[in-house]
Amino acid sequence: MTPTWQAAPGRYETMPYRRCGTSGLKLPALSLGLWHNFGDTTPLSVQREMATTAFDLGITHFDLANNYGPPYGSAEINFGRLLREDFRPYRDELIISTKAGWDMWPGPYGQGGGSRKYVLASLDQSLKRLGLDYVDIFYSHRFDKDTPLAETAGALAQAVRAGKALYVGISSYSPGKTAEMAALLKAEGVPLLIHQPSYNLLNRWIERGLLDTLAAEGAGCIAFTALAQGLLSDKYLNGIPADARVNRPGGGSLMREHLSEANLARVRALHAIAQRRGQSLAQMALAWVLRDPRVTTTLIGASSAAQIRENVAALQNLHFSAEELAEIDAHAQDGGVDLWRAPNTDWA
Repeated sequence: MTPTWQAAPGRYETMPYRRCGTSGLKLPALSLGLWHNFGDTTPLSVQREMATTAFDLGITHFDLANNYGPPYGSAEINFGRLLREDFRPYRDELIISTKAGWDMWPGPYGQGGGSRKYVLASLDQSLKRLGLDYVDIFYSHRFDKDTPLAETAGALAQAVRAGKALYVGISSYSPGKTAEMAALLKAEGVPLLIHQPSYNLLNRWIERGLLDTLAAEGAGCIAFTALAQGLLSDKYLNGIPADARVNRPGGGSLMREHLSEANLARVRALHAIAQRRGQSLAQMALAWVLRDPRVTTTLIGASSAAQIRENVAALQNLHFSAEELAEIDAHAQDGGVDLWRAPNTDWA
């Protein structure tokens, strides 16, 4: 099939690219996450418009996982179709990542974790859904206390040696387990490229050791939920709208308790600071995550191409004065929005 869309000639002119840790790989300051809105509940035409808009704006990195949807696997299937029909000429300009760690298929071997059986079987399934011979980055999606870390590291290294992944990463690992995994991977001859943690104005756990660990290990950082699943946007300034994520299929990860009055008060105060900066709250939230040079890139999620364009406009003002950062700190407090607290603190 001949693509009807052709990428914008000037797509690399304005997007900044940051080196990922001490590797030779550069990633765009913003990457597109396909956790929501790329499953079967979103029309493929909308998905295509979002993906092509992102690439036209210089976003080269598309982030997936085995169970993204809904239903599980559908985001990879749908993105695989976009790869065949639209992005085939641009494969070598793309960084495509996927992950294995959470529940995916029935029975004892598909419930997630870090076993060699689950991790490598999941990767094979992902490659089939995507229609690819390899992904650029393959992640262990969570720490699994029931599997020896050396087994998970061995599985990741095997994926690289088999040519099914160019790089490997981890997600939601504590600072201590991150250092352990980096050492195990180094012994396998495969460096830890990147860590993907949750991080935003209402969830600052990575500042308590993880960023220092990543710098010491030479690994990059790609933040997810920079907008706290939409909470750090203009959407909730006046209550919960009808089209909010909590009211949509697959939107249960944003819980109503996250929309507490205390959190909404913080959001309104942060919105006022963003207004003075000439930014939307979402734009300021993205810029704030990127203020630390140890953060290579941050994922954005979107339900429309317009949202992607608004998010990319955040890159026009990444500077914060000391006074702005101090004022933000007064309101950027833990809001109980970290759904990944268990693995990143080594809990069951």
